[in-house]
Amino acid sequence: MMIDPLRSYDLIGDVHGCGHSLEALLERLGYRRQGGVWRHPWRMALFVGDIVDRGPRIREALHLVHDMVAAGQALCIMGNHEYNLLGWSTEAPPDSGLQYVREHTARNEHLIHETLTQLANHPGDWRAFLDWFYELPLFIDAGRFRVVHACWDSSLIEPLRQQYPEGLIDESFLKASALPDSFAHQVFERLLRGINMRLPHGMTLTGRDGLVRETFRTKFWADEPQTYGDIVFQPDALPEPVAQMPISRAHRAELPFYDADQPPLFVGHYWRRGQPALIRPNLACLDYSAVMFGKLVAYRLDQETRLDPDKFAWVEVERPEAPHEYSD
Repeated sequence: MMIDPLRSYDLIGDVHGCGHSLEALLERLGYRRQGGVWRHPWRMALFVGDIVDRGPRIREALHLVHDMVAAGQALCIMGNHEYNLLGWSTEAPPDSGLQYVREHTARNEHLIHETLTQLANHPGDWRAFLDWFYELPLFIDAGRFRVVHACWDSSLIEPLRQQYPEGLIDESFLKASALPDSFAHQVFERLLRGINMRLPHGMTLTGRDGLVRETFRTKFWADEPQTYGDIVFQPDALPEPVAQMPISRAHRAELPFYDADQPPLFVGHYWRRGQPALIRPNLACLDYSAVMFGKLVAYRLDQETRLDPDKFAWVEVERPEAPHEYSD
């Protein structure tokens, strides 16, 4: 993955099929459509994954991002929703006991339903985009900055680099992820979904989308957290008794830590709301719930080594661009 050290980048959060809003954001950032491709005179776009699912213009968003990447005007990494589509479409290894890497359950179908529906009459596009997903790295380490969809975990990224130096996996690695104890499964779960920690004592919570969950999304950058409330990072709050519980020793051992002196890191995935803001001077989440009538957000990166809270740019996503409710 070639990164120009002198180039300026516009890092763009989870699109989720909000194609019109993506065009509006690119226009606000100074990109113009030339020869069918959105271009900037000197900047490059960098997408943090999750182009697909939920929104009303998934196919259009895929074509836009794909064409920018093909023309050298953008880079894009893989999100968990691109992985979901690959897993849905790929037979599992015979020894896994599964039919597909991602089984065809009602819940799994629900999460990708809009993509399946919108591409149903475009089988050529469907096949081409699945092939293209293998060209999306699981991470970018540009030296002066890093990008991953959900969680930077060096204990997994460093051995992954030994197999796939640029983070570009293949079908054999994807198939291996069907086995829950495999290295491939750990990589996809941690880098693309983050740390989903099991609620203590077998408890569950019901999210705004009505789905009952046994896990919650956690921070991988919390400095000396004491309670579960110190590490939660998701749209749905923990029940107050859980939030006040001390973190168990076993759960504490699961937490990696992205230190404050590491290079600036950009992630998506976490469904933030409100005014775009830095998590800390070397960490920015760019997912501001575009497909929930939130914001489609970019960070305008130049040569800074500490991120600037004034360099976010965004468009408000207006109805009917984003008709679907939040779920994992």
